[in-house]
Amino acid sequence: MKLNERREAINLRRRGISYDVILKTVNVSKSTLSLWLRDVILTSNARKRALRGRELSRYAAAMQKKRIRESNTNEIVQKGREESKILVENPLFLTGLCLYWAEGDKHKQERVKFTNSDEKMIVLMMRWFREICGVSERKFRIAVHIHNLHKPRNVERYWSRITRVSEKQFQKTYIKQSSLRYRRNVLYNGTCAIVVNNKALFRRIRGWRLGLLDYFNISP
Repeated sequence: MKLNERREAINLRRRGISYDVILKTVNVSKSTLSLWLRDVILTSNARKRALRGRELSRYAAAMQKKRIRESNTNEIVQKGREESKILVENPLFLTGLCLYWAEGDKHKQERVKFTNSDEKMIVLMMRWFREICGVSERKFRIAVHIHNLHKPRNVERYWSRITRVSEKQFQKTYIKQSSLRYRRNVLYNGTCAIVVNNKALFRRIRGWRLGLLDYFNISP
């Protein structure tokens, strides 16, 4: 019986049939099949057929992952859309969502990011992220942009106090070169970006925005 199965496996392989397909036809382990087929030499046409088979398998697997990802994304967005029907009555939810809609990152990279230079707005958005979005403290990252006229250490300490986020969670401060020394503003502390690398939250916020449009009867 095994001899017949081995012959069938070899014949199939010589035709360029993939190991996965052969395993569905011949009832043996993959290690046994590899041993049987290790000396099989494929013709040029068989190699092309095998290559096409692998490409189709990879394409099918990639499409399956894409469908699952899109399904998960749509599910989270729709859940956020439904949540907004209740949350819209909360002033903090509504204010934070509108501010994020105006100033937040909406890039396809799906990274949650809000940037501003107004300390009061940063305080409000930190409260929004903590109380409405439920972001845990360890998930926060802070990115600061300043001019070379200011001292990074002082500015980082300032924004750490405003955000109540440890400086250990700060990204490397971006320093923009400037020659306008006569315009130096000692009160200016650069821009502060609140960063949360959470795709699920990004999609949830997208759902909230759609829910807000529903609330005001605005077509998306």
